[in-house]
Amino acid sequence: MANTYTLIASQTLSSSTSSVTFSSIPATYTDLVVKLSLRSDRTADTDSVNMTVNGSAISMTWLYLLGNNSVASSATAQRFYTDSDYNTASTFGNAEVYIPNYASANYKSFSVDTVSENNATSGAQTELLSQLWSNTAAITSITFAPQFGTNWKQYSTFYLYGVNKSTETGIGSKATGGTVTTSGGYTIHTFTSTGMFTPTTSITGADVLIVAGGGGGGGYWGGGGGAGGFQTLTSQSYSSGVGYAAIVGAGGAGGIETFGSNGYNSSFSSTVSTGGGYGGYGAVGGVGGSGGGGGYQYAGGAGTSGQGSAGGSGSTSGFLYATGGGGGAGAVGGASSSGTSGTGGAGTSNSYSGSAVTYAGGGGGGGRTVNGNTTGSGGSGGGGAGGSAGGTTTPASNGQPGTANRGGGGGGSLSSGSSNDSTGGAGGSGIIIVRYTT
Repeated sequence: MANTYTLIASQTLSSSTSSVTFSSIPATYTDLVVKLSLRSDRTADTDSVNMTVNGSAISMTWLYLLGNNSVASSATAQRFYTDSDYNTASTFGNAEVYIPNYASANYKSFSVDTVSENNATSGAQTELLSQLWSNTAAITSITFAPQFGTNWKQYSTFYLYGVNKSTETGIGSKATGGTVTTSGGYTIHTFTSTGMFTPTTSITGADVLIVAGGGGGGGYWGGGGGAGGFQTLTSQSYSSGVGYAAIVGAGGAGGIETFGSNGYNSSFSSTVSTGGGYGGYGAVGGVGGSGGGGGYQYAGGAGTSGQGSAGGSGSTSGFLYATGGGGGAGAVGGASSSGTSGTGGAGTSNSYSGSAVTYAGGGGGGGRTVNGNTTGSGGSGGGGAGGSAGGTTTPASNGQPGTANRGGGGGGSLSSGSSNDSTGGAGGSGIIIVRYTT
């Protein structure tokens, strides 16, 4: 099951704690796995683990098979063994709890595999346990507490993982890497962070989407960040057993009384999409996949051919300092006019994920509230809006960030004019999607 485990949450105890709860468990995975390394403060015999689900132990049935030294036994009991202060110093019992189909509307089954690490001549135990929770509710929280001791000891660890079985290489799947889904006759590998795409058989006719990180919006009264570069490849071939790097670019940081930062490039194999250009402040917008919006009275930055559009220009009319919107994959950023900052350029829709999603929208331009400026909205496809709408009594506000894994540009900030008190929005991170026929 390579590349199937995703860490949801973890805790390593810095001091003794009576119980540990994983709460607000998302329903987006197929199965759950909990890995535990435990020691309680009980001073007689080993201890046991009380595990409750959704705050309750009602409707639980258990059956275990226990090996204690040279003796084997079986019974029904609602617990599983772990180490305590009775056992060899500084040893911890280990357990793995596997919960398939935890979010289904059926009864939930559990399997537990445990072993103690007592190094004495007696008391070493290993255990296999099955459990059934006769409840149709989705599991949203799990709590672990010692049955006889008061606390879990310092350095006990708790790890919760989500498992997507669809990432297993099997019928229809020809590669590993990313989050794997199927839709409309395609197998789809989605990378929201950097990883490796490795075919297990030769692939032909693949389609690839590569979106870079969006540029950060300018600070104080800054222009909108440009969207990350947007590219699609069609009819690609990939060799069995070869690893192809999928590098997902982060969004650029927003500026503080200065221009923002360019977004980071995304790349797949040898194809590179360029990070979005920064939103300008007292300067032209940055050059990037799509260009950043210009600061007041400055031009927008250029986009990269085949990846995005130019940013809009800023303007000054008296003391109305307005800025340009960042460019998007589908349209140039809006230019400012009469104290109204430019909107972010629109992104481009793509269906490689299995449904139509718009990516790479530009960030909206910022402004200066003391002069009554109005900031620009973000472009469709994850562009962040400029700071809250202007007006002479409106306080300064930060630009809104671009949407993560859409490559949107960050919005320019809105300044009160009395202090350097606002920050441009960060650009949204990029994404890479590979699909091929199932």
